[in-house]
Amino acid sequence: MNVKELDSKYIAHTYGRFPLTITRGKGSLAYDENGREYIDMSTGIAVNTFGYSDDVWAQAVASQASTLSHTSNLYFTEPCAKLAELLCQRTGMSKVFFSNSGAEANECAIKAARKYAAARRGNDYFTILTLRNSFHGRTITTLAATGQDTFHNEFLPLTEGFDYVEANNIEDLKNKVKDNKVAAIMFEFVQGEGGVTPLSKEFVDAIFSLCAENDIVTIADEVQTGNGRTGALYAYMNYGVTPDIISTAKGLAGGLPLGATMLSDKLSEVFVPGDHGSTFGGNPICCAGALSILSRLDDELFAQVKEKAEYIRSELSSADGVVSIDGMGLMLGITTVKPVDEIVNRCMADGLLVIKAKTKLRLLPALNIPWDTLKQAVENIKTACKTEA
Repeated sequence: MNVKELDSKYIAHTYGRFPLTITRGKGSLAYDENGREYIDMSTGIAVNTFGYSDDVWAQAVASQASTLSHTSNLYFTEPCAKLAELLCQRTGMSKVFFSNSGAEANECAIKAARKYAAARRGNDYFTILTLRNSFHGRTITTLAATGQDTFHNEFLPLTEGFDYVEANNIEDLKNKVKDNKVAAIMFEFVQGEGGVTPLSKEFVDAIFSLCAENDIVTIADEVQTGNGRTGALYAYMNYGVTPDIISTAKGLAGGLPLGATMLSDKLSEVFVPGDHGSTFGGNPICCAGALSILSRLDDELFAQVKEKAEYIRSELSSADGVVSIDGMGLMLGITTVKPVDEIVNRCMADGLLVIKAKTKLRLLPALNIPWDTLKQAVENIKTACKTEA
C-alpha cells in the first residue's frame, strides 16, 4: 500500500486531508512524492517559523538529540531553564510552564486563573469569559472555551464555567462581566480559526480596564499570533497592553511540539508542586529548537514581516476577485469572490499551498520567506482569485 492507503486504513479519520503527500521540504518550498515543488504559504498552520528544516534550527535540534533527548521533570535541564529565562526576559513575565501544545498551554492558563480567583475572591469565581468565534483547542475544556457551537455539538457535556462575548462589542463585554462571577477573560488578539479577524484597540482597552477594576485575570491566547507572526514578538505588544497570562505554542519551537504558559508577577506563585505537570513538557530537544527560534526573532526580522505583509496587502487588495484583507503581520485572511475551496484547490494545482479560515483564504508564510518566492506566491493567488471574464 502507498502512504495514502496506509493512512486511510490505519489512521483515525479526523482530518480532511488534501490529496498530497509531502516527502521533504527546505525553507518555503515543499516537495511531493513525485518530486514536484510547491511554495508553502501555510507553514504547518503557523508552526514552521523559518520554514522547513532551517539549518540553524536543525543543528540545534540534532546537537541536543545526541546529548540529552529526554528526562523527567523531576530533574533540571539546561535547555528548559534557558528557554524560560529568555521568554521572561523578552516579555517581562515571571514564570513559565512548558507543555506540548497550544491546547495544553490554554488548559494551564485556565487552571492558573481559576486558582488565583478562588484564593482572592472565593470558589464561586470560576467563570472564564471568551469571545464568539474564538478557538482555544480541542480538549473538552478548551472546546468549552472555544466560542463556536459547531465545535461543541458532538461532545456534550463540556466543562462548565464558560460564557461568550461578542468580539469588539464593549457593551456585551460589560454586561457579561456584570452578570457572571468572572475569574478571567481569555482572548486572541487576532481570531485565527474564527476568520483571521483582529480585535479593535478600543475593545482590547475595554477588556484590560474592566479586568483592572474587578481583579479579573487577562489571558492572551498567543498560540497562533505569537513568536513574531504579527510583526511583534507577541501580538499584545502591538496593542500597548500586558496580559496577566500568555499562552503560546505553534511557532515557538519551529516545528517541534512545545507549548508555554507565561505567568506575570501577580500569578507567579499560584502553582505549588503537585498542582500541574507534564511528562513531555520542557523536553530538552524541543526547548533547544525553541531557543534557536526565539533568539533570532528580533526587530530586524519584525520589520521584514511588516514589509512583506504590506506588500501582500498592496498587491492583493485591488486584485480582481479579492473583496477584502484582514489580519495582522504575516497572518492574513482574504475574502474572495470565488468560494475559498475553489481557490485553495487552484493554488495547489499551480504549485502553491494555502489554507482557509472559515470562508477566507488564510496566509501564514514563513517569517523569512524569500522575496522572489513571496512574489511568485502572490502572482499565483491573483491568478486563482481572478473572476471569469
